[in-house]
Parts: sequence; structure tokens; C-alpha cells
Amino acid sequence: MKTKAIHIALFFVMLMQQSCGIYSFTGASIPPEAKTFSVQQFPNNALLVEPLLSDQFSNALRDRFMNQTSLQMINANGDLDFEGEITEYVTSPVAIQSDQTAALNRLTITVNVRFTNKFDESKSFESKFSQYVDYPSSQDLNSVKDGLMTEIIDMLVDNIFNKAVVNW
Repeated sequence: MKTKAIHIALFFVMLMQQSCGIYSFTGASIPPEAKTFSVQQFPNNALLVEPLLSDQFSNALRDRFMNQTSLQMINANGDLDFEGEITEYVTSPVAIQSDQTAALNRLTITVNVRFTNKFDESKSFESKFSQYVDYPSSQDLNSVKDGLMTEIIDMLVDNIFNKAVVNW
């Protein structure tokens, strides 16, 4: 019985040695030599500019890395570095009814992200990320946009975090 416990313990030690990078319970796999990250401000270059969107998005991405990794945030040129721009903030009708009115509207936000991993260039990328949320057309966008933007930003940050540091 004691031998079996020792074998199990050795198995887990060997398994941990075989893993590459730093692993956290969030699923992040970060090169062990990486110590810092940086997120540049994402300017809002969309045709329709929502004044708070740039700050909210950039801060949400920073917060995700501060809360779910042990990396230190620096202003620029981090070991993991994010930059880009918001390219789309648009609302459009969906679910057109028989009387040619929309039952739902859709708010879509798209960001272009350039990610640089200084220790593993194969993980670096430039990609567009887009997410949307539908809302009833009976609601005015100005009355629901804060909640919609928060929801969309959360989804965008999840996708960016996963592509940058989660190797599933």
C-alpha cells in the first residue's frame, strides 16, 4: 500500500517535470522566463466612436493578466506584449419581422490585436476578434450599452487571453 502511494507521488512529480512553462489553474501556459506583460492603449478607430470603450477594453485586458497570471505589468515592451486598435463598434438590426421591423438589434465590437511573445515567436500573432450581443429593438442602445459593452469586452478578453497563453 505504501509502495503504491510512492509510485503515485513519483508519477505526479514526473508529470510536473514534463510540463512546459508555468501552468496555472486558469489554464495559462506561460514560458518560465517570461516575467512581464504590457498592454498598450487600444485606440478606438471605429466609424462610430464610443468614448469609454478604449479605456474599458484596454483595462479589462490588463486586469485579466494581472488577476490570472503571476506576470508583472509594465508600460511597454513586456515579455508578452499586446497592442492594436478597436476597428468596429456597430449596431445593426437582426431578426426582421413580417412588418419589416427588427425584433432584435445587435451590438458588435471588433478589435485587431498584435501579440508578441518574446520567448516563443511561434505564439505571436495578429488577429481580429469580434463578438456581439443581441438586445430587443424596443430598448434604446444608450440605455443598455454599458451592460452590453461589458459583456462583449469580457468575451473578447477571454478569446484573446486563450489564444495568447492557453494551449488547449
